[in-house]
Amino acid sequence: MKTNLFLCLTFLLGIGYAQAQNLPENPEPGKCYVKCITKDEFKEVTETIEVYPAYTKLEVVPATYKTVEERVLVKEATKELVYIPAVYETVEVSYIKKEGRNDLTVNPATFGSDSRTFEVYPKTSGWEYKETACGSPNKEDCVVACFVEYPAQYKDVSFTTLANDATTNNIPVPEITTTYKKQVIKTPARMEEREIPAKYAVIKRQVLDTPATTRSVTVPAKTKTITRTVLAKKGGITTWEEVDCGLLDANVLPIFYELASARITPASKKVIDETLLPLLKSKPVSIELMSHTDSRGNDDYNMSLSQQRANSVVNYLVSKGISRSRLSAKGYGETRLVNRCSNGVECSEAEHQKNRRTEFRVLSN
Repeated sequence: MKTNLFLCLTFLLGIGYAQAQNLPENPEPGKCYVKCITKDEFKEVTETIEVYPAYTKLEVVPATYKTVEERVLVKEATKELVYIPAVYETVEVSYIKKEGRNDLTVNPATFGSDSRTFEVYPKTSGWEYKETACGSPNKEDCVVACFVEYPAQYKDVSFTTLANDATTNNIPVPEITTTYKKQVIKTPARMEEREIPAKYAVIKRQVLDTPATTRSVTVPAKTKTITRTVLAKKGGITTWEEVDCGLLDANVLPIFYELASARITPASKKVIDETLLPLLKSKPVSIELMSHTDSRGNDDYNMSLSQQRANSVVNYLVSKGISRSRLSAKGYGETRLVNRCSNGVECSEAEHQKNRRTEFRVLSN
């Protein structure tokens, strides 16, 4: 009993919620609906506006000049002093080249000779003993004493005597004279005054002929045609659009890009035209574009490349007239691999190809 009551309450609440949300009545089983809020509609209008006002401009008419000739003093008259050098004459002057002197001659000393007798040994006397022959065996008996006297000894010594000592004689030598040439002033130096005349030149100069004036010029206003977007129809109306339930999950979009690039190939553009454009043009739904790379290469580079590729699909759809507000782009790099081929794992090209993909899914807005 309680179970039946709970089922009834649940059914009634579901009907009440569906009516409150304006869901379709009596939907077919297995059908999915997404909530779509109509967008504001805009249109472009063209207007011409004045971007610069008309005004009066004053133009200057420059002054004009004429050329006249004029004689002008370029150097004043003056006087100059001219130096007249002195005049010299040559005279001879006598001078003593070598002074006079007295030469001296020497008279050598003269000598004489003389002699003198000197006693070189005095007179002596004394006893002398002599042994005579005798028959006595005692020798003293045979000695005879004799008193002997010896005369003094003399010697004559010759010597030189000074007759006249040395003297000098004075012999005068006369001085030697000669002459030299000397320049003496005949006429002293002086200054003479001379007149220097003034110098003139003819110059050309410009004098004012007509003064500067102004003239008025009217400058027209400047306009510019601008295109602006205005609200044509207010959105905000909620509708429920029936979509394939499989589109609510990520679906692989079989498109390809140029190598290491986010540029979409012509063949991939054709796939987008046949897959996404019909859906977006037939229903006011929003979709999310998700791009993925394989694990080869730098992680940061792969993340950036995947975002650029998702943006490329969005930009292409916008170029086809789809509002950018209905599109969302997200790059996941190598963060959502569908197999084991992560960094450092050796895989085949086919396995890496499965990870290089672009997916889309329908969003409820």
